[in-house]
Amino acid sequence: MSINRVSLYHLETLLWIDRLGTFSAAAERLNTTQPTVSARMRELEQRLGTALFRREGRAMSLTAAGRKLVRDCDPLLRDMQIALLGSGGYGEASGVVRIGAGEIAAASCLPGFVAGLKADMPGVGLEIEIDLTANLIQQLLTGRTDMAFAAGPIAHPALKTSPIGEVELVWLASPAVAAAFAGGEAMLPVWSLASHSPIHGRMREAIEASRIAQKSLNLCNNARTMIDIAKAGGGIGIFPQPMVRSEVASGALAHIEGMPALAPVEFHVAMRVTDTEPVLTQIFERAAKLNLADAGVSRTAGSDRERPCLSSSSRT
Repeated sequence: MSINRVSLYHLETLLWIDRLGTFSAAAERLNTTQPTVSARMRELEQRLGTALFRREGRAMSLTAAGRKLVRDCDPLLRDMQIALLGSGGYGEASGVVRIGAGEIAAASCLPGFVAGLKADMPGVGLEIEIDLTANLIQQLLTGRTDMAFAAGPIAHPALKTSPIGEVELVWLASPAVAAAFAGGEAMLPVWSLASHSPIHGRMREAIEASRIAQKSLNLCNNARTMIDIAKAGGGIGIFPQPMVRSEVASGALAHIEGMPALAPVEFHVAMRVTDTEPVLTQIFERAAKLNLADAGVSRTAGSDRERPCLSSSSRT
C-alpha cells in the first residue's frame, strides 16, 4: 500500500463519484473528463492495493472497501476545507458553484442575491442556468447543478430545501383590452403558463372560475413572452407580480378588476443532502435567508446591503 502516493484529488474524485452516482457526473462536477476520473480511480485502487468499485453490467458500484473509504474520508476533507477557510475566510474561497433558477425566481431574487454573493466571495465562479422547475430538480439530482431556486413544494429524500417566500400572481392586460373586458367582452384571448409549469393548475382553475370563455385559453412556457403579448394588446394574462412592476407603473399593463383571487406561488431553495462542501453549505444558508415578500428587495445574509430584485430571463 502506497499511501504516500495518494493525493487529495484522488479522494475528492472518489467522494464526488459516490455523491453523484456516476463517473461522468463526477467528471462534469470536477471540470474534467470521464477518462481522467477513471484513471484517478485506477491509480487510487493500485496505491491502496484494494478494489474500490465493482462492475454491475454497465454500471459501477462501490465495494465495501470503497464505501468505508468514503465514510472515513468525507469528514476529513470537509474539516480540511473548513480549516483552510478559517485561515482566509470566505472572501478567499474559490471554485465554481452552479445555480439553477426558474424564470420567476430569477426575476424575484436572483440578481440581488448573486450581486451580494460576488461581493463577499469574489473568488467563487458562478454558473447560472434559467430553466423549467422540473428540469432544475432533475439537474440537481444528477449533479449538473449544485443549488436550485424553484417554484412549488419540493419533496425528495436526496434534497434538502428551505422556503424563501411567495410571489403574488396578478391579472393584467393592456389598457385597451382591460377596458374591453370591463365593458363585457368575454371572447378575449387569455394566456397561462404551459402545463409543465408548477403553477399551471392554479392558473387554469382561476380562469375556469372567471367569466372568460374557455376556448379563449392559450398557453406559453415563457412568462416574459406572455408579458410582451399582453402589452401588444394580445389578451389577458396571469403574471408573477415581480416581473410586471415596471409595466404596471408605466401604464403599459392594467389590472383586471373583479377576477378570481390567485394563490401566491411558493418558492424554495434546494441542494443535495450529500453535498457537505463548506462553501456550498454557506451559500445555501445565505439563500435560505432570502424573503421574496420583501417588496422586491433581497437582503443578503450577513450584509446590511439591500438590492432591488428585478430582472428578466428566458424560461419559467
